[in-house]
Amino acid sequence: MSLANELTVRPATHDRWPDLEALFGPNGAAAGCWCRHWQQSSAEWQRHRGAANRAALEASLRSTPAPGLLAYRGGTPVGWCALGPRTSFRRLRRSYVARPIDQRPAWAIVCFYVARKHRRTGVTRALVDAACAFVRDHDGDLLEAYPVDPTPGRRAGADNVFCGLAPVFRRAGFHEVARHKADRPLMRKELGDRQPPFSG
Repeated sequence: MSLANELTVRPATHDRWPDLEALFGPNGAAAGCWCRHWQQSSAEWQRHRGAANRAALEASLRSTPAPGLLAYRGGTPVGWCALGPRTSFRRLRRSYVARPIDQRPAWAIVCFYVARKHRRTGVTRALVDAACAFVRDHDGDLLEAYPVDPTPGRRAGADNVFCGLAPVFRRAGFHEVARHKADRPLMRKELGDRQPPFSG
């Protein structure tokens, strides 16, 4: 799917592992996480951080549907978005800020990583829009997110901004449906009728 600002978004299939590895760098995006935070308990994450998490992420790219999306600018990987059925993220089951409000089956966007020099250039919004198309193409009709809603005049902390920022989701048509913590809304978008399929 081609998007504004010369951005292209593709499913993170296993053939794109070298691109994801290059984007995350030797630190695995942050502290050896390799985007395994939502799949593991805190103890498991600490035990596996680094090489084990890297191997687990690489293996997950062999699954169907792909566990995330990669954004490219001029052929260079510049951003990542992790998503999947809500039930596939173990830590969401115990999360206070993301606890479910009903039993509707939903997909979830749980994490972003954008290369430093490409931040504030529309990469996150491009990933959100592509995620909506991707979920529709996999028969999903409800997409959730658990972003940070920073206090006006203050920047969100680095410890949770990986979940995205609420204003980006609002502009993409998401609506707040609950708020279990002051700065952490639970947001949803109804995907409704089938749209043209994701073309990544």
